[in-house]
Amino acid sequence: MLGITTLQQQRHYNGLTLTIFAMALHNDIRAASFSPPRIDFLFVLFSIYSIFLLHFHSNSFAFFHLLSNLPFFSFDLSDMTSNENAVGEKNRVPKLNERILSSLSRRSVAAHPWHDLEIGPDAPKIFNCVVEITKGSKVKYELDKKTGLIKVDRILYSSVVYPHNYGFIPRTLCEDNDPMDVLVLMQEPVLPGCFLRAKAIGLMPMIDQGEKDDKIIAVCADDPEYKHYNDIKELPPHRLSEIRRFFEDYKKNENKEVAVNDFLHSGVALEAIQYSMDLYAEYILHTLRR
Repeated sequence: MLGITTLQQQRHYNGLTLTIFAMALHNDIRAASFSPPRIDFLFVLFSIYSIFLLHFHSNSFAFFHLLSNLPFFSFDLSDMTSNENAVGEKNRVPKLNERILSSLSRRSVAAHPWHDLEIGPDAPKIFNCVVEITKGSKVKYELDKKTGLIKVDRILYSSVVYPHNYGFIPRTLCEDNDPMDVLVLMQEPVLPGCFLRAKAIGLMPMIDQGEKDDKIIAVCADDPEYKHYNDIKELPPHRLSEIRRFFEDYKKNENKEVAVNDFLHSGVALEAIQYSMDLYAEYILHTLRR
């Protein structure tokens, strides 16, 4: 008869309603349209609804009619939706692409270590140094100036390794259009891409294939074993011989000629760093004018 369903039909209707309710609940949660307390509430409601439909063979209209007569479940669905939207706008978790774009706009990611990292308030004496090559490494890493990432340039052809951590000073510029190179003496190797505070103690004049390629010799300003050094003449002579021999030999098997001259004191190093800072500032001003 019209309007009368069998028990089997009622169970089928309840199962279908239950499935639709579960799918809607799943989609709402996945869309992050509900806060965690609301999710807990909906799961409790869903559990009660399941028991009511499957065990009492009633229908969904009777279920919501029953809830509306209970004082602690009395609510207006439209009010719940409007309140949820109001709270949701405040507590809404940004989607992944929104978080990435927001981070980029704040420049908290994708920073260029040469241009975005400050040289430090105590430069030229104490400055930030970005490590490119780890102490003891045979891998020649270097800064990719276009992306700001550290890339593998080559594996050294000679059977030598870098005697100390090697990198560059941010916001400096030399005649070879690269930032100022620096060799940092310290106890431990540092991973490529990290930066540390270094103190200049000298300069190693070097000619690489006919071009000037001087290196600042520095110590880690936060290493208790090295931070007390103020000038290169305080280092053991053998340590200086090791450094010099490395740079004389590390390109020999590539048939590239390198000449290393006598080490110079800390005053010359400070002048060289200051000059590279001024050259970088001129480059930035020239770029802005263009």
